[in-house]
Amino acid sequence: MKLILLGAPGAGKGTQSANISEKYGIPAIATGDILRAAIKDGTELGKAAKSYIDAGKLVPDEVVIGIIKEKLSSESCKNGFILDGFPRSIPQAEALDAMGVKMDCVLSLEVPDEKIIERMSGRRVCRCGASYHVVYLPPKQDGICDKCGQALYIRDDDAEATVRKRLDTFHTQTEPLKTFYAQKGILVTVEGQEEVADTTAAVLGALAAVKCD
Repeated sequence: MKLILLGAPGAGKGTQSANISEKYGIPAIATGDILRAAIKDGTELGKAAKSYIDAGKLVPDEVVIGIIKEKLSSESCKNGFILDGFPRSIPQAEALDAMGVKMDCVLSLEVPDEKIIERMSGRRVCRCGASYHVVYLPPKQDGICDKCGQALYIRDDDAEATVRKRLDTFHTQTEPLKTFYAQKGILVTVEGQEEVADTTAAVLGALAAVKCD
């Protein structure tokens, strides 16, 4: 199975990607992980990416896509893979097509914006690594870590204003991919549920129903 996972930041793609990977025995590939590995391995594309990063610039699409194609042609991906976080735009999807990477399924995980904002802005973390949520996993004492007693804080990425900005970017740049892949007849949508296990069941059921495996 060759699968793309679509969904807004905070929709739960990482969790579902790991679950699908375990179920089907195929690697889950995140763009950031591929970039870091290519840079660490010192490949030509990795060196190109590093030059942009070192200069404080965004890595161009053609370099990112080249690195992804390099990864997808590796032995670990011969039986399929899951792309999480790529493509992020129509041009990236078109470039993926142009390189001859044919996907079997594109699964869109649907979660309302307000639910995502509640999920992400409610997160509280501790410098010891513990993580909480004001609604779903509150600490025993408000604002204090159960494990080490330090004060909890909100990560910059989880601040409501930041979350809303990231959602706006998703709706503008990435959401049009749903139409792009629907026209190819390979889009599957799944409504995110309150419980992770219920979402996982819906995701695996949807993939089985459309014979993505």
